[in-house]
Amino acid sequence: MMKFIGIIPARFASTRFPGKPLAVLGNRPVIQHVYEKAIQALGEAYVATDDVRIFDAVESFGGKAVMTREDHKSGTDRVEEACQKIGTDADVIINIQGDEPFIATSQIETLQELFNHPQTQIGTLGKRFESIEAVKNPNSPKIVTDRQGFALYFSRSPIPFVRGKEREEWLSHFPYLKHLGIYAYRREILHEITQLPQSSLELAESLEQLRWLENGYRIRVGITDVETVGIDTPEDLQRAEEFLKHL
Repeated sequence: MMKFIGIIPARFASTRFPGKPLAVLGNRPVIQHVYEKAIQALGEAYVATDDVRIFDAVESFGGKAVMTREDHKSGTDRVEEACQKIGTDADVIINIQGDEPFIATSQIETLQELFNHPQTQIGTLGKRFESIEAVKNPNSPKIVTDRQGFALYFSRSPIPFVRGKEREEWLSHFPYLKHLGIYAYRREILHEITQLPQSSLELAESLEQLRWLENGYRIRVGITDVETVGIDTPEDLQRAEEFLKHL
């Protein structure tokens, strides 16, 4: 039996929404919603933060937190430092975004199942696009996979290009897949990928996962039909409140 642990990177500083992990959603801070979902699915989770206010908030609701450096360039790097400080013996680390209060247990379970395949080094999730307008959005990265579900490429551009068809028809000719930014890594792979320098593809598309692909790591993609509701702005928080009321 493989052992899994959830690590939730949570920074206080945010250009568009400073302090969003502590923003109140349904009478609880956003980070508490995320933590409770992680515990429900995995049994063990930590919040990895660089701010004592978040650390104290997590401990106040009975959660576990670990302080990490302020200068990390990505959540992946913060997760690796947290794993080192915790000294975890988990086989697989699941990186759960601290601004995803509605992450579903089914999504975490799908990630776990990916590691039944011995060649899976990194796991992530994809969801079918429902409109061509969403496919065109560069803020929604697209994934193409091989027949075993391993990622061939991620892009902000609509990929693949459907030759001979008007762009408005593309969705009826190919199942475009949206990337959801939740990852899982085998413990030793997490350590390795955080030692890699930025790659040319990563710099071109501003997508961290391309660094891993460019260095030969195998990323397997699980399919979910659950849409994530991330919180990046105060307006997103208002929408999340409405979403919570209808759950």
